[in-house]
Amino acid sequence: MKTKITTAVIALMLLPSMSMAYCSGMKEVTASSCKEGSSWDQAKGECIPTPTT
Repeated sequence: MKTKITTAVIALMLLPSMSMAYCSGMKEVTASSCKEGSSWDQAKGECIPTPTT
């Protein structure tokens, strides 16, 4: 019984760390993250080159 409780407590202690590690790899791309010379295309959901004339 003690082993099961100890294992459960350790798992619960590691849960926040594991979820943060999983989410840190995901990067949200927004209009502010577009490089210079490109703009945000809402329909495509990505940065596209801005035509220059």
